[in-house]
Amino acid sequence: MNRTTLSLLAGTAALAAVTGFAALNPPATAPAHTAEAAAQLPVERTTLLCPAPSLSDIADTSYTSFTPVTKGTTSDGKAELQAATEQSADGTSGKKKAPKPVLTPKTPGTPATGDTSGSDGPAYVGTAEGRYAPGWTVQETTEVAAGTGRGLQGVNCTGADTDFWFPGASTAAGRTDYVHLTNPDDSAAVVDIELYGKDGQLKSSVGEGITVAPHASEPVLLSTLSDEKQTDLTVHVNVRSGRVGASVQALDDKTGGDWLAASADPSGSLVLPGIPKDATDVRLIAFTDGDADADLKVRLASPDGLITPAGNETLHVKAGMTTATDLGDVTRGEAGSLVLTPTDQSVPVVAALRVTRGKSGKQETAYIPATAPVGTRATSADNSGKGSTLSLTAPTGTAQVKVTASAGSEGGKAVSKTFTIKSGTTQDVDAPVPSGLKGTYALTVEPISGGPVYGSRTLAATEDGIPGFTIQTLPDDRGTVAVPEADQDVSVLQK
Repeated sequence: MNRTTLSLLAGTAALAAVTGFAALNPPATAPAHTAEAAAQLPVERTTLLCPAPSLSDIADTSYTSFTPVTKGTTSDGKAELQAATEQSADGTSGKKKAPKPVLTPKTPGTPATGDTSGSDGPAYVGTAEGRYAPGWTVQETTEVAAGTGRGLQGVNCTGADTDFWFPGASTAAGRTDYVHLTNPDDSAAVVDIELYGKDGQLKSSVGEGITVAPHASEPVLLSTLSDEKQTDLTVHVNVRSGRVGASVQALDDKTGGDWLAASADPSGSLVLPGIPKDATDVRLIAFTDGDADADLKVRLASPDGLITPAGNETLHVKAGMTTATDLGDVTRGEAGSLVLTPTDQSVPVVAALRVTRGKSGKQETAYIPATAPVGTRATSADNSGKGSTLSLTAPTGTAQVKVTASAGSEGGKAVSKTFTIKSGTTQDVDAPVPSGLKGTYALTVEPISGGPVYGSRTLAATEDGIPGFTIQTLPDDRGTVAVPEADQDVSVLQK
């Protein structure tokens, strides 16, 4: 997904530590080599931002934190999820007394949980250090029994960044969409929010220069940024100064709602993994910010291979305009992932899916943004013995994947399984469950060999006949950073 500033900072700190050690402890003889491949070392600090969960008085929200056990970490460290508290711009006064953390993990390898209820749940800033930092994951899951956005809403708490794209938002009648901006730093952030519809950018000056105070969160209602009613919008969050965490909460009067996470960085080819097999309607929303139109080949990675949806073989995306198309019940009762590739010239695109389950009157929606591959490792927190579905796809080459179910938050032992995902297919795998499970657990996905793997996890909970569900993608957790080996060069002291 977006660039991870904290990983780069951790890499810089680790590099400084390596070079400092070399300078203070010169080798007896100069090494024969001049450079070696960069070492992958665990990050030493991770910050995650969780948006304020709901405006509903009947919302119940749970938070689940998990850090995979990672080799090479220090023996100390800590992690906690603390409410964002507003602070004056100069960082010297006005800071409120910090309340008790909603959760404090006790050890890597075991999930920690916490909860809030009602409409006044705050945004949270989480910090993990030392052995808790590599791959730290926090899931925010909210159940809303009735009203706008009723159903199951879930979001992975994310790192701060400076640029976000959200295809799939709306200002149509019946929709209430917010952009949540959370600032983790000691100085104010200044943010521009741009809206792009079917005819291009919507005129608005209200979205320019939005100030997000230090250690604070700002929900911005999209309908206040423009008078135009648009069914499909792409939201661009651009940070002029500072950095923020950003998520879109997309709520519907009739069909529930969910969190819309940012799309992966613009790319000519995209993968949107894990469409539920019982999806009754799937809508694809895409956008390109360049000067050239994009022509995309649309394919579904099914359990049997790549197929082309009848009537939706290609998608033409006009430059600077949001394009949407209905794919209907494209999965037809089988697991599936959408794969978008250029038909000719490659043009960077962002995209997301709006997925609907259930029949009229008892429908629920969720979103699948285009995502980066799993990479080295990815983790999904807040799983239960029932109602969790892990979906994996290998669009370009057969891959072997190890999936580990962690210990339970209240008891149980970790269990691992290995799966082979054939080229061009998607599988809802029979993921392991901890033996003697008590509480919730995490699933960690680690590719072993083969082509790139993409994944997502679906949580489902039916209430009063309404199939509540939420989907989170599984990009790389960026738990390690490449640190080049540094050699002493005393010649620089003689110049």
